Amino acid sequence: MRRIFGIETEYGIAFTATDGRRLGPEEVARYLFRPIVAWGRSSNVFLPNGSRFYLDVGSHPEYASAECDSVHDLVVQDKAGESLMAGLLDTAVEAMAADGVHGRPHLVKNNQDSAGNSYGSHENYLIRRSMDFTHLTTTLLPFLVVRQLLVGSGAVLPKTALLQAPPAETNRVNPHAPGQTPTLAADELVYGLSSRADVMWEGVSSATTRSRPIINARDEPHADAEKYRRLHVIVGDSSIAEPTTELKVGSAALILDLIETGATLGDLSLRNPIRDIRTVARDLTGSTRLELASGTVMTTRELLGVYLEHATRLVASGNHSIGDDATAARVLDLWTRMLTAVESGDFSQVDTEIDWVIKKKLFDRYLERSDAGLDDARIARLDFAYHDISAATGMYHKLVAAGLIARRTTDAEVTAATTTPPQTTRAKLRGAFVGAAHAARRDFTVDWVHLRVNDQSQRAVMLKDPFKATDEQAEGLIAGLSLG
Repeated sequence: MRRIFGIETEYGIAFTATDGRRLGPEEVARYLFRPIVAWGRSSNVFLPNGSRFYLDVGSHPEYASAECDSVHDLVVQDKAGESLMAGLLDTAVEAMAADGVHGRPHLVKNNQDSAGNSYGSHENYLIRRSMDFTHLTTTLLPFLVVRQLLVGSGAVLPKTALLQAPPAETNRVNPHAPGQTPTLAADELVYGLSSRADVMWEGVSSATTRSRPIINARDEPHADAEKYRRLHVIVGDSSIAEPTTELKVGSAALILDLIETGATLGDLSLRNPIRDIRTVARDLTGSTRLELASGTVMTTRELLGVYLEHATRLVASGNHSIGDDATAARVLDLWTRMLTAVESGDFSQVDTEIDWVIKKKLFDRYLERSDAGLDDARIARLDFAYHDISAATGMYHKLVAAGLIARRTTDAEVTAATTTPPQTTRAKLRGAFVGAAHAARRDFTVDWVHLRVNDQSQRAVMLKDPFKATDEQAEGLIAGLSLG
């Protein structure tokens, strides 16, 4: 059982002015992308580590990881993206200072800006084309609704959720925003699991922004379309803690493995998943009673427990796509410990591994020693700092150094992944091609599937198999770049 994994992360931009004019996101983005445009003559480039970096709609820098065939490699690649973004941010700070701009830009790995607009962290899973897509999504959807109890990033939410979609051009579902005066009082707010839950309006759809679905059904495999399909999950939060990323992707992969191997899970489909995802987001106890389409009622914890029981048997059989048994064992262990913590109310065994638990602990400590409430701007700033990826202004590196956030990778792995692609997938060939073309100063075109040299010969190679890390034609094309 093998699978290709990827994560696309959209980053938020902010600017703190110390004197003079405040820069907008578009202006900050131009500073951020100066090195990229100088290097690749575009704001949409593929990098030597196999990843894609570009400016998405709304001035959101986006990092799309290289293809990975193990969950561990994906966690490493995701952190490598943060490191690359942080490096661009440091360069932008220097460029702004040289231009006399007084203030500091920020990049935040979260899912909501100060106006309440949501942006995503999209998970990609390669699945077999032969699978019944309707059956797959129907079986996976309830899991994605309740998965936020395990891997949400935590958010301050209105106590009462909207159940009618706002106008598409505003899409403001959470008026409590960093840096602004909250419109809701503290007693009208709750600490919840995920801000993404409130911007989901369909279960499965080809839409992405106007009517966001939990699963995006747009069929873009970036591979041999006769064999594969790419499952695009857009409901998840951006994860800061590496164990959260590992559990988020690993648990979903195990459910997909169960479906693809024909395991009988029973009908776990929810009668009203859009209402349920909002209710679950506001319940830290996992005791929300969910009505299944069959008429059965189960709590969030019970439903996650059913999925866990099946996933445990699958891992014991050795037939899983996570990549190695040690990672699979960690996924099951943290999944189990989270359910135990939620049931008991004692989170001490998981409070360095799960984002919403880590953040809640920080909030609780601050609220205990101050007169602040959830509506206080200081809480909003603390939330912002948790997701700020800068070593200078963010909290992550300080929390790791203090032992308050656990790791799953090493600094050496992450540093290597900023320049080196995964060595067991197609990304190895793409990364080598990009690096060689730049070294030889050759004009080229590249995407997820194609490698092309833009000269009179128009030599090109198509890489339709994402699992294939060697290819005679591609290797010949790469070798020929230095020969002219």
